[in-house]
Parts: sequence; C-alpha cells; structure tokens
Amino acid sequence: MVIKVNEYMEGKVKSLGAEFKGERFTAGVMLPGQYRFKTDQEEHITVTVGELNVRLLRESWKKASQGETVIVPPGVGFDLRVDETLSYICFYK
Repeated sequence: MVIKVNEYMEGKVKSLGAEFKGERFTAGVMLPGQYRFKTDQEEHITVTVGELNVRLLRESWKKASQGETVIVPPGVGFDLRVDETLSYICFYK
C-alpha cells in the first residue's frame, strides 16, 4: 500500500490518502478560505477538528461541526467555507 499526498488550492488544502478494508479515504487539513470542488464519487466528509460550512449545488449553506459528517453525492459540485483551520477524514464510496 502506498500513501498518496494531495495538495489543492495553492497548498491551502492538503491530505494524505490510503485504503482501509478496501475503502479509499483521505485525512486532511484546510486553512481558512472558500473552496470549490467537484466529485466523481460519493464522499463522506467527517470533521475531526473545527467547523466546516458546506453548500451543495443549488442548496443553502450548512454547518458541520467536529464529529459530524456531510455526504456529497457523486457528480456534484460543492463549496466549502472554512473560518478557522480544520481537519477532516473523507471516505469515498
């Protein structure tokens, strides 16, 4: 198994990717800012430290605090707003 290093948004979002029992996941850190992502597969983003504001395409902003999970459907664009540095775990389904 190889650990993959990911860097996005000019280094403001970084993660390490691996597999657990056949499921891909990343564990990462986001610095304050607003970011737009698109996913090809379902993502389960769990906040481990801090708070994350999430807006799926055509929906209103929702807040996810430490321990809460946001599920992003496949093929959907979504915005993330981070007010303070946070960490997360994301499982890809």
